[in-house]
Amino acid sequence: MTATISSDQGKQKAVDAYDSDDSPSELDSSSSSGSSSDSSSESDFEDEDLGSLLEKARQSARAKAAGSSTAVATAAGDELVLTLERDDDPEKIPSLNPGPLPRAYFELGKTRRDPSSLVLDPEVELSQRAASSIVAPAPPRPPPELTKSGKPLTKKEIKSLKRKTAGSDWFNLPAPDEAELPKLHREVEALRLRNQLDPKRFYRKDEGEGKGIKGLPKYFAIGTVLPSSTPFGGASSDNLPRSQRKRTLVDELVDDAEAQRYAKKKFNELQTVRGAKGKNTLAAKQARRKPKW
Repeated sequence: MTATISSDQGKQKAVDAYDSDDSPSELDSSSSSGSSSDSSSESDFEDEDLGSLLEKARQSARAKAAGSSTAVATAAGDELVLTLERDDDPEKIPSLNPGPLPRAYFELGKTRRDPSSLVLDPEVELSQRAASSIVAPAPPRPPPELTKSGKPLTKKEIKSLKRKTAGSDWFNLPAPDEAELPKLHREVEALRLRNQLDPKRFYRKDEGEGKGIKGLPKYFAIGTVLPSSTPFGGASSDNLPRSQRKRTLVDELVDDAEAQRYAKKKFNELQTVRGAKGKNTLAAKQARRKPKW
């Protein structure tokens, strides 16, 4: 919004030129006419000044109503230009969202009775930062594996060595040699048939049961029971004397008195069923078929 004000705000007076040869009467008439024209021009200029002042007041009121805050005056030639600058940037209201907050030191329980737990420890955090700032040297590379002759192993030999064990996750469980599989198969079959020795205990069926040597697991080992000290010093299944220990699981099962008694009982039951349907039973059957009268 601009307002233009003329710089020649003084009263202008018209001066009539007259010749030196004119008569005094002419001078008198010209002076009277000049005085009348001066009075009329003064009234006209006063009206113009009042109008310009009123226009300025209206413009200032409009500028205040529109939210103008400052005014800049610049002079361009013979005119004085007032430029009113409007403040278009109102005060910004702060947002209610504080943004990402730092991690809490304590974590409250779900109920009032649940104790609060320490989540963040400043001392631990400082120690972790100090430890992370220290750059540890890289561990040295392990030396290459060598054979008995001192030569480094080839990739094929390293791969075959890895296949010999199940890995560190399985405690390096070894894979038995193929020459020992027939001997180990007998021991494994004795373990799989343990449910036939105890009728009151259920064992889950093994996946390789009934498949022979091919059903053996790839990685397995058979260990020995270490002796343990009993409170009374007597012999038990966990602490047998050296003279009573057996070399294999089959020998231990055969020597077990309870297993022998149960096996003998089952054998007698099978023999009675088979004997009732076998030899020396025809005469008894015919005698039962004869009428009583």
